[in-house]
Amino acid sequence: MRISAISYLNTAPLMWDFEHGDAGKQFEIGYTIPSQCAAELAAGTADIGIVPAAAYATIPDLAILPGVAIASKQAVRSILLISRKPLDEIRTVALDSSSLTSVALSRILFEKYWGGQRIFTSAPPQLDSMLASHDAALLIGDPALKVDCSHYRTWDLADTWIKFTGKPFVFAFWAVRQIALESSTIDLASIFQESRDHGLQPCNLDQIARTWSPKLGISEDNVRTYLTANIYYYLDAPCLDGLQLFYRYASECGVLPQVPELQFAGNKAALI
Repeated sequence: MRISAISYLNTAPLMWDFEHGDAGKQFEIGYTIPSQCAAELAAGTADIGIVPAAAYATIPDLAILPGVAIASKQAVRSILLISRKPLDEIRTVALDSSSLTSVALSRILFEKYWGGQRIFTSAPPQLDSMLASHDAALLIGDPALKVDCSHYRTWDLADTWIKFTGKPFVFAFWAVRQIALESSTIDLASIFQESRDHGLQPCNLDQIARTWSPKLGISEDNVRTYLTANIYYYLDAPCLDGLQLFYRYASECGVLPQVPELQFAGNKAALI
């Protein structure tokens, strides 16, 4: 089976067994950005992917692998709206073309909470060029982690969502194409949950921190804090509540065409 994974720091714990254990021998793995991961699932060139929450609403015949997510119950640090202007002076926003869910979230926040009409444009995630032609920029993932926030006004979108709704925000989760699921004889949910659990063990987090710190130019402690405090890796009941509210708001705002029914692979009750 073919896995489309995301090449950001926040997926490193999820991929632990696939990169360091026997799980990788059972799958063909490719790394890309969130929007391309969704495109590969939609095209059938991947069987399993870390699908952006927004993309799940537009790709038919996917089943969620229960229990595993890329979510946040506090500020996430890697999903930022960045500007040199106050919020009420922002009229044009450059949206990171790597993103699907965070683009939808930013539009919901403007529509539901921040108010006013904005002009949104997709752009490559290069902050200087984004701000050269727009009032604000949405950056996600590793590029957002590298931003020196002391130079800008920044809004953490997960933190903003949580303050407004009181619910966690789910950015992505593992999903499998139904046709691939039907032909599989292995317990996919257990494999992906165990990989997360192993990746979050302290000794393995230390190794991830040593690897990623020089890549991103941030300290090892900063990497560990991000992976253990800012990112929440469990698709539990509160996260499912937040996910369903996101879908309802996205539909109301015309950001997504419909509220999708959540289909799970195997036993939904095995949430974590």
